[in-house]
Amino acid sequence: MSMKIAVVGGTGDQGMGLARRWGRAGFEVIIGSRVEERAKATASELNAAANGPGAQFEGATNGDASARSEIVVITVPFGAQAATMKDIKARLNQGSLLVDVTVPLETAVDGKPTRVLGVWAGSAAEQCAELVPPGVEVISAFHNVPASMLSDLSREVACDVLVCGDRKEAKERLRPLVEAIPGCRYVDAGPLANSRTVEAMTALLIGVNIRYKTHSGLRITGV
Repeated sequence: MSMKIAVVGGTGDQGMGLARRWGRAGFEVIIGSRVEERAKATASELNAAANGPGAQFEGATNGDASARSEIVVITVPFGAQAATMKDIKARLNQGSLLVDVTVPLETAVDGKPTRVLGVWAGSAAEQCAELVPPGVEVISAFHNVPASMLSDLSREVACDVLVCGDRKEAKERLRPLVEAIPGCRYVDAGPLANSRTVEAMTALLIGVNIRYKTHSGLRITGV
Protein backbone atom coordinates (compact mmCIF):
# COMPACT_ATOMS: atom_id res chain seq x y z
CA MET A 1 0.00 0.00 0.00
CA SER A 2 1.32 3.46 -0.90
CA MET A 3 -0.38 5.40 1.91
CA LYS A 4 2.04 6.77 4.49
CA ILE A 5 0.98 7.07 8.11
CA ALA A 6 2.79 9.19 10.69
CA VAL A 7 2.38 8.01 14.27
CA VAL A 8 3.30 11.08 16.32
CA GLY A 9 4.45 9.96 19.74
CA GLY A 10 5.00 6.56 18.19
CA THR A 11 7.57 5.45 20.76
CA GLY A 12 4.83 5.05 23.42
CA ASP A 13 2.77 1.91 24.00
CA GLN A 14 -0.34 3.02 22.10
CA GLY A 15 1.60 4.42 19.18
CA MET A 16 3.79 1.35 18.86
CA GLY A 17 0.77 -0.93 19.05
CA LEU A 18 -1.01 0.87 16.22
CA ALA A 19 2.21 1.01 14.20
CA ARG A 20 2.74 -2.75 14.56
CA ARG A 21 -0.76 -3.50 13.30
CA TRP A 22 -0.57 -1.14 10.34
CA GLY A 23 2.90 -2.29 9.41
CA ARG A 24 1.72 -5.89 9.40
CA ALA A 25 -1.15 -4.84 7.11
CA GLY A 26 1.35 -3.43 4.60
CA PHE A 27 1.13 0.31 5.28
CA GLU A 28 4.26 2.44 5.36
CA VAL A 29 4.55 3.80 8.90
CA ILE A 30 6.77 6.65 10.06
CA ILE A 31 7.41 6.65 13.79
CA GLY A 32 7.54 10.19 15.12
CA SER A 33 9.20 11.45 18.28
CA ARG A 34 10.56 14.70 19.68
CA VAL A 35 13.97 13.01 19.56
CA GLU A 36 14.87 11.64 16.12
CA GLU A 37 17.28 9.03 17.51
CA ARG A 38 14.54 7.58 19.71
CA ALA A 39 12.19 7.36 16.74
CA LYS A 40 14.79 5.61 14.60
CA ALA A 41 15.60 3.16 17.41
CA THR A 42 11.92 2.28 17.74
CA ALA A 43 11.58 1.87 13.97
CA SER A 44 14.59 -0.45 13.95
CA GLU A 45 13.08 -2.46 16.78
CA LEU A 46 9.79 -2.84 14.89
CA ASN A 47 11.55 -3.76 11.64
CA ALA A 48 13.56 -6.42 13.46
CA ALA A 49 10.47 -7.96 15.08
CA ALA A 50 8.13 -10.38 13.35
CA ASN A 51 5.62 -7.77 12.21
CA GLY A 52 4.80 -9.38 8.89
CA PRO A 53 6.40 -9.58 5.44
CA GLY A 54 5.04 -6.21 4.29
CA ALA A 55 6.05 -4.19 7.34
CA GLN A 56 8.03 -1.00 6.69
CA PHE A 57 8.94 1.38 9.48
CA GLU A 58 10.96 4.58 9.47
CA GLY A 59 11.86 6.94 12.29
CA ALA A 60 11.82 10.75 12.18
CA THR A 61 11.07 13.81 14.25
CA ASN A 62 7.36 14.46 14.78
CA GLY A 63 7.51 17.37 12.33
CA ASP A 64 9.29 15.45 9.58
CA ALA A 65 6.98 12.46 10.00
CA SER A 66 3.92 14.72 9.71
CA ALA A 67 5.23 16.49 6.62
CA ARG A 68 5.73 13.21 4.78
CA SER A 69 2.36 11.59 5.54
CA GLU A 70 -1.23 11.70 4.35
CA ILE A 71 -2.60 10.59 7.71
CA VAL A 72 -1.11 11.84 10.99
CA VAL A 73 -2.06 10.00 14.18
CA ILE A 74 -1.48 11.80 17.49
CA THR A 75 -0.77 9.32 20.31
CA VAL A 76 0.97 11.57 22.86
CA PRO A 77 -0.18 12.00 26.49
CA PHE A 78 -2.64 14.84 27.01
CA GLY A 79 -0.04 16.93 28.85
CA ALA A 80 2.07 16.98 25.67
CA GLN A 81 -0.73 17.43 23.14
CA ALA A 82 -0.75 21.24 22.81
CA ALA A 83 3.05 21.51 22.60
CA THR A 84 3.18 18.70 20.04
CA MET A 85 0.52 20.31 17.88
CA LYS A 86 2.34 23.65 17.93
CA ASP A 87 5.53 21.82 16.94
CA ILE A 88 4.01 20.08 13.91
CA LYS A 89 1.42 22.68 12.84
CA ALA A 90 3.56 24.27 10.16
CA ARG A 91 4.56 20.85 8.79
CA LEU A 92 1.04 19.53 8.19
CA ASN A 93 0.04 19.33 4.54
CA GLN A 94 -3.13 20.72 3.01
CA GLY A 95 -5.62 17.87 2.73
CA SER A 96 -3.98 15.68 5.34
CA LEU A 97 -6.10 13.92 7.94
CA LEU A 98 -5.20 14.23 11.61
CA VAL A 99 -6.43 11.47 13.91
CA ASP A 100 -6.38 12.37 17.60
CA VAL A 101 -6.10 9.49 20.07
CA THR A 102 -5.46 11.72 23.09
CA VAL A 103 -7.40 11.22 26.33
CA PRO A 104 -7.29 14.01 28.97
CA LEU A 105 -6.70 11.70 31.93
CA GLU A 106 -5.98 13.18 35.34
CA THR A 107 -2.55 11.55 35.18
CA ALA A 108 -1.50 14.67 33.27
CA VAL A 109 -1.60 16.50 36.62
CA ASP A 110 -0.56 13.53 38.81
CA GLY A 111 -4.19 12.54 39.35
CA LYS A 112 -6.03 9.26 38.89
CA PRO A 113 -6.15 7.39 35.56
CA THR A 114 -9.83 6.64 36.21
CA ARG A 115 -10.88 10.30 35.86
CA VAL A 116 -10.68 12.85 33.08
CA LEU A 117 -9.84 16.53 33.20
CA GLY A 118 -12.15 19.28 32.05
CA VAL A 119 -10.94 20.75 28.76
CA TRP A 120 -11.91 24.31 27.78
CA ALA A 121 -12.46 23.26 24.17
CA GLY A 122 -14.77 20.46 25.30
CA SER A 123 -12.48 17.52 24.54
CA ALA A 124 -8.89 16.77 23.65
CA ALA A 125 -9.95 16.22 20.03
CA GLU A 126 -11.70 19.59 19.85
CA GLN A 127 -8.64 21.24 21.36
CA CYS A 128 -6.58 19.56 18.66
CA ALA A 129 -8.92 20.90 15.97
CA GLU A 130 -8.35 24.44 17.23
CA LEU A 131 -4.59 24.02 16.76
CA VAL A 132 -4.41 22.79 13.16
CA PRO A 133 -4.05 25.06 10.11
CA PRO A 134 -6.86 25.48 7.55
CA GLY A 135 -7.15 22.55 5.17
CA VAL A 136 -6.36 19.87 7.75
CA GLU A 137 -9.30 17.81 9.00
CA VAL A 138 -9.39 16.40 12.53
CA ILE A 139 -11.18 13.26 13.65
CA SER A 140 -10.78 11.15 16.78
CA ALA A 141 -10.51 7.37 17.18
CA PHE A 142 -8.87 4.44 19.00
CA HIS A 143 -9.40 5.88 22.50
CA ASN A 144 -10.91 2.67 23.84
CA VAL A 145 -8.53 0.14 22.26
CA PRO A 146 -5.99 -1.12 24.82
CA ALA A 147 -2.34 -0.89 23.83
CA SER A 148 -1.81 -4.41 25.18
CA MET A 149 -4.33 -5.79 22.65
CA LEU A 150 -2.68 -3.94 19.79
CA SER A 151 0.80 -5.13 20.68
CA ASP A 152 -0.10 -8.83 20.84
CA LEU A 153 0.00 -9.77 17.17
CA SER A 154 -0.96 -13.37 17.95
CA ARG A 155 -4.49 -12.26 18.84
CA GLU A 156 -7.32 -10.35 17.22
CA VAL A 157 -8.30 -7.02 18.76
CA ALA A 158 -11.85 -7.66 20.01
CA CYS A 159 -12.91 -4.02 20.02
CA ASP A 160 -15.08 -1.56 18.11
CA VAL A 161 -13.39 1.70 17.14
CA LEU A 162 -15.60 4.75 17.72
CA VAL A 163 -14.70 7.41 15.15
CA CYS A 164 -15.83 11.02 15.73
CA GLY A 165 -15.64 13.83 13.20
CA ASP A 166 -17.70 16.57 11.60
CA ARG A 167 -17.49 15.24 8.02
CA LYS A 168 -18.41 11.70 7.03
CA GLU A 169 -15.91 11.77 4.16
CA ALA A 170 -13.06 12.53 6.57
CA LYS A 171 -14.06 9.71 8.90
CA GLU A 172 -14.34 7.27 6.01
CA ARG A 173 -10.68 7.91 5.16
CA LEU A 174 -9.81 6.13 8.41
CA ARG A 175 -11.99 3.08 7.76
CA PRO A 176 -9.28 1.10 5.88
CA LEU A 177 -6.88 1.56 8.80
CA VAL A 178 -9.48 0.35 11.30
CA GLU A 179 -10.47 -2.63 9.20
CA ALA A 180 -6.80 -3.53 8.61
CA ILE A 181 -6.58 -4.50 12.30
CA PRO A 182 -8.04 -8.00 12.74
CA GLY A 183 -11.02 -7.95 15.10
CA CYS A 184 -11.57 -4.19 14.97
CA ARG A 185 -14.81 -2.77 13.60
CA TYR A 186 -15.35 0.79 12.37
CA VAL A 187 -18.27 2.60 14.05
CA ASP A 188 -19.26 6.14 13.06
CA ALA A 189 -19.77 7.83 16.45
CA GLY A 190 -21.01 11.16 15.14
CA PRO A 191 -19.55 14.68 15.30
CA LEU A 192 -16.22 15.63 16.81
CA ALA A 193 -18.00 16.98 19.92
CA ASN A 194 -18.94 13.38 20.80
CA SER A 195 -15.25 12.84 21.55
CA ARG A 196 -16.09 14.24 24.99
CA THR A 197 -18.09 11.10 25.75
CA VAL A 198 -15.73 8.67 24.03
CA GLU A 199 -12.65 10.07 25.80
CA ALA A 200 -14.40 9.82 29.17
CA MET A 201 -15.24 6.16 28.52
CA THR A 202 -11.52 5.42 28.44
CA ALA A 203 -11.27 6.38 32.10
CA LEU A 204 -14.27 4.16 32.83
CA LEU A 205 -12.64 1.20 31.08
CA ILE A 206 -9.39 1.76 32.98
CA GLY A 207 -11.38 1.45 36.20
CA VAL A 208 -12.96 -1.79 34.96
CA ASN A 209 -9.54 -3.14 34.03
CA ILE A 210 -8.14 -2.34 37.47
CA ARG A 211 -11.05 -4.01 39.28
CA TYR A 212 -11.21 -7.11 37.08
CA LYS A 213 -7.47 -7.33 36.25
CA THR A 214 -8.14 -7.48 32.51
CA HIS A 215 -7.80 -5.48 29.30
CA SER A 216 -11.35 -4.60 28.26
CA GLY A 217 -12.62 -2.98 25.08
CA LEU A 218 -15.99 -1.89 23.73
CA ARG A 219 -18.52 -3.59 21.47
CA ILE A 220 -21.61 -1.78 20.19
CA THR A 221 -24.58 -4.14 19.82
CA GLY A 222 -27.30 -3.86 17.22
CA VAL A 223 -25.08 -2.29 14.54
